[in-house]
Amino acid sequence: MQILKYMFQQHGDERGQLISLEEFHDIPFEIKRVYYMYETKPDVRRGFHAHKSLQQILICIHGTCKILLDNGKEKKIVPLEKPYEGLYVSSNMWREMYDFSPDAVLMVLASDYYKEEDYIRDYDKFLKSIEKEI
Repeated sequence: MQILKYMFQQHGDERGQLISLEEFHDIPFEIKRVYYMYETKPDVRRGFHAHKSLQQILICIHGTCKILLDNGKEKKIVPLEKPYEGLYVSSNMWREMYDFSPDAVLMVLASDYYKEEDYIRDYDKFLKSIEKEI
């Protein structure tokens, strides 16, 4: 499984840091939705789903967290620890977010609007959908 982490260009001086993100330049898709998670309770895991066609970039803009990625054949854990790095999550990739630091803010840039029919929320159904592609 190939993990794609983007390192975004930082612009900073004595005033602080700034990161600017542009679709099709810094982000490999059109951004149609942005959401973020914060004040995640200790020992809480989020996600537990895949998407049929949606692509995402996950950025822990404050604090730290870990992302478990599972393509149906192998699993990898990816730490997100810097506000200038983004993790690309393709379609048909199971994801779980966990081990959030108390100050963590995880922002997600998504390639499409919320569509419940795009979600695969059952792991066994996810595995079956992956088998059909092989």
